Amino acid sequence: MFDNFLKSLKHLWILWLLLLLSGLNWEIEAQTSQNINVFFINEVDNEPAAKAVEVVLTYLKKNPSYGLSVQVESIEANKTDAKILLEAICNKYSASIEKKQTPHLIFDTTKSGVSSETVKSFTQALGLPTISASYGQDGDLRQWRDLDEAKQKYLLQVMPPADIIPEVIRSIVKRLNITNAAILYDETFVMDHKYKSLLQNIQTRHVITAIAKDGKREREEQIEKLRNLDINNFFILGNLLSIRLVLESVKPAYFERNFAWHAITQSEGEISSQRDNATIMYLKPVAYTQYRDRLGLLRTTFNLNEEPQLASAFYFDLALRSFLAIREMLQSGAWPKDMEYLNCDDFQGGNTPERTLDLRQYFTQVSEPTSYGTFELVTQPRQTFNGFSYMKFEMDINVLQIRGGSSVNSKSIGTWTAGLDSPLIVKDEDQMKSLTADTVYRIYTVVQAPFIMRDETAPKGYKGYCIDLIDEIANIVHFDYTIQEVEDGKFGNMDEKGEWNGIVKKLIDKQADIGLGSMSVMAEREIVIDFTVPYYDLVGITIMMLRPSSPSSLFKFLTVLETNVWLCILAAYFFTSFLMWVFDRWSPYSYQNNREKYKDDEEKREFNLKECLWFCMTSLTPQGGGEAPKNLSGRLVAATWWLFGFIIIASYTANLAAFLTVSRLDTPVESLDDLAKQYKILYAPLNGSSAMTYFERMANIEQMFYEIWKDLSLNDSLTPLERSKLAVWDYPVSDKYTKMWQAMQEAKLPANLDEAVERVRNSTTATGFAFLGDATDIRYLQLTNCDLQVVGEEFSRKPYAIAVQQGSHLKDQFNNAILTLLNKRQLEKLKEKWWKNDEAQAQCDKPEDQSDGISIQNIGGVFIVIFVGIGMACVTLVFEYWWYRYRKNPRIIDVTEAQAADRLKDGKLPQDGVILGHSGEKFEKSNAALRPRFNQYPATFKPRF
Repeated sequence: MFDNFLKSLKHLWILWLLLLLSGLNWEIEAQTSQNINVFFINEVDNEPAAKAVEVVLTYLKKNPSYGLSVQVESIEANKTDAKILLEAICNKYSASIEKKQTPHLIFDTTKSGVSSETVKSFTQALGLPTISASYGQDGDLRQWRDLDEAKQKYLLQVMPPADIIPEVIRSIVKRLNITNAAILYDETFVMDHKYKSLLQNIQTRHVITAIAKDGKREREEQIEKLRNLDINNFFILGNLLSIRLVLESVKPAYFERNFAWHAITQSEGEISSQRDNATIMYLKPVAYTQYRDRLGLLRTTFNLNEEPQLASAFYFDLALRSFLAIREMLQSGAWPKDMEYLNCDDFQGGNTPERTLDLRQYFTQVSEPTSYGTFELVTQPRQTFNGFSYMKFEMDINVLQIRGGSSVNSKSIGTWTAGLDSPLIVKDEDQMKSLTADTVYRIYTVVQAPFIMRDETAPKGYKGYCIDLIDEIANIVHFDYTIQEVEDGKFGNMDEKGEWNGIVKKLIDKQADIGLGSMSVMAEREIVIDFTVPYYDLVGITIMMLRPSSPSSLFKFLTVLETNVWLCILAAYFFTSFLMWVFDRWSPYSYQNNREKYKDDEEKREFNLKECLWFCMTSLTPQGGGEAPKNLSGRLVAATWWLFGFIIIASYTANLAAFLTVSRLDTPVESLDDLAKQYKILYAPLNGSSAMTYFERMANIEQMFYEIWKDLSLNDSLTPLERSKLAVWDYPVSDKYTKMWQAMQEAKLPANLDEAVERVRNSTTATGFAFLGDATDIRYLQLTNCDLQVVGEEFSRKPYAIAVQQGSHLKDQFNNAILTLLNKRQLEKLKEKWWKNDEAQAQCDKPEDQSDGISIQNIGGVFIVIFVGIGMACVTLVFEYWWYRYRKNPRIIDVTEAQAADRLKDGKLPQDGVILGHSGEKFEKSNAALRPRFNQYPATFKPRF
């Protein structure tokens, strides 16, 4: 038993010696461990930073080999009240001075705003060594913006990952040549200082705004407003919940090919959303492979689990590095032994203590391994540290397809190394391009040939000058477009209430990106929208009327004289012919009554009724009537008929020439003044057109001038001499446009161009109509219609241009493109195509191509007369042949046959023949069908006188 007691005593002795040795080791370690005091100023809700500092303290305690003991005074910084925060810091700081436990380091994890500026002001004024993880690049920290060289060595800033991640947007924009962008962010990102710097020196219109937090409806309205700003590239910066809420607030139409969505987060999880069909670019951070084991140890052993992991790891590595840097300074003797600390109340504005310590050097030389990424710190002494130092890490670029509310396919297509100007590393170019939003602009137009015309076979359903123009511009600027007609068919006019219609309203309401067509540049339009440089210079207003045309007729030569005149001429012809026959038959001096007297004359003409008709007819021709009657009475009738025929022919010829000339020169209106002076022809422009605006405005100006003159002339304050100078007999102000505008309103303005053309074509001599419109439209109508003509010169000339939203970036891009096309003479080629070489051009007889002669359409009846006469002659010949051969059946015999007949026994002549070459009583008694043509009178002839 005593032995057992001795053994127990021995065991107790050994245990006591072990405890003594362990206590001695603890005391030695405590004596060699470096104690530092730290002020930890953290912003409210920055849980990753708070958790990381807590883990660092635990990590140092469990790893005594660091030889570091850290005493932390935590101060929670509010985001709104700088005074309260400064009082809290100063109270803590004053207490530490009284306790002689002044801080070696101010570890600042405030993000931005009031809290960050307060801490920066405090540390800079009192000269306290500080390592800050605030947001901001070079120059963004206002209180540290102009630090002297000494302060730059101990007032240090390292940008957190959430301040570097937005820089990937710049890399994406540059890589994909994005021209517009909307950047939405939640509370996990601070973007206040990024508004100007993020996409600086890049030609990209962009909007940076916080995600609406009120609800889905507010987010939908927010996205709709961004879309109305002509934005189709969206970037979402936030945690997974914020990304899901935004995606679920987007219309399905906004996931089509002309939109691109990019989700960027600090988290490492996957996106879940109730979207049915969406493809987005998803970027998330990835820890370097060599640091994943350390990160896993911190998460499992030291409970570094605060999300996002990237931020927690950053704050852990930064805090540990900062504490180790202070330890090295203390152990190496670089820390001043007689450090002067100035109380807040003792600061007078310029009495900041001078510091000689170089915290920057020791901070950059710490070789402690990191747990997520590596620190990219500025080591060159002459270069600025703040705003250029950060933690470098990688982000994975994925193509994410969401179907049925979940991510069904995710493919990595590249990586991005965090940095201020780091390019994308792309593994799949095709996939990257597929995520690019096609630049598709919304075009509204008004159909008006040849600028815009419907064509179902065309790619966009339209063709024309403007379609070719916008296609040429699209090839230069690289975009696609959708085109549709504006509902009211108007380019845009402002009413009395200041409200617009047509294309202008669409542009004002952000429903259209481009207004295309024959749109005039007007002063009031330029107030609310922008115009490009003109693509069609100086187009004026002109007049279109129905082309005058006399009706063509094959017998137009008969219309020179009225019908009753022709009837009188015909009656005179028959009466004269009959009278000449009577005079010749009853006159004793006529040929048929005095044959012996005129038997020796060469011309022996017996004026029977047939010859009289023939004589009077041929007397009207250049051939003449032939031999005149022998008797004096007949010659007087013939002379009278010749005089009558001469007058009739001369009158007919003169009237025919005048008739044809007058029909060609029938142009009652040749200018606007001619149109204004007459009342027979109605006239009007299109309702709501620029021509209507011109006449309405000119009428209003005339009325204003009249009111001014009337007020001056009736002004009682004027002296009699001054009033007399205003008194005139004539009206001093023209009322031309006032009367024209009144006439237009009475004539009623056509609603569209088709109606105007129809009214012009329905014009008659009694109710004419003239249309006033743009010269290009009227010239094209004249080109494609032979019955329309342009009258007069152009007036009120102004250019055509493409309309865009006010302040739109398209203005500059389109200006450059149009000028390029102009230099290449491409616009001239388009004009040639649509105004000179158009397939729709009508083949009309141009006025300058017409001769002064009579057309075949008007004189062709003369040829018909010839053919009718020849036809009648042929019919008469056939009738004559039939009558004399078959009706009376005569037989012609010669002299030989007659001599044979003399030898007949009965001595009789043939009863059915005529003996040619014989006459006399013997032969007169024969039953002959033809009278022999000899000068002897028959035996039965007896003179009447």
